[in-house]
Amino acid sequence: MSLTARILGITRPPSGVLAVDRIACTGHGICAHVLPEQIVLDEWGYPLLTDSEPDPALATEAIKLCPAAALRWVGPPAR
Repeated sequence: MSLTARILGITRPPSGVLAVDRIACTGHGICAHVLPEQIVLDEWGYPLLTDSEPDPALATEAIKLCPAAALRWVGPPAR
């Protein structure tokens, strides 16, 4: 966890990953502006996640700014 995340008290679930709810997403693209290294927009303006791990503080900010609440931390799939 980065120093910024610890200072701000931002945490994420253990072994959690950033995910986009494609049904809820309305394609505003704010997430791609906040996380340009981790999220690129497709030809219609919808987000595509890259394999790189996002900064938890920036990812949390992108989650808060998403007008459709389509971006979130999720845990690993249940076995």
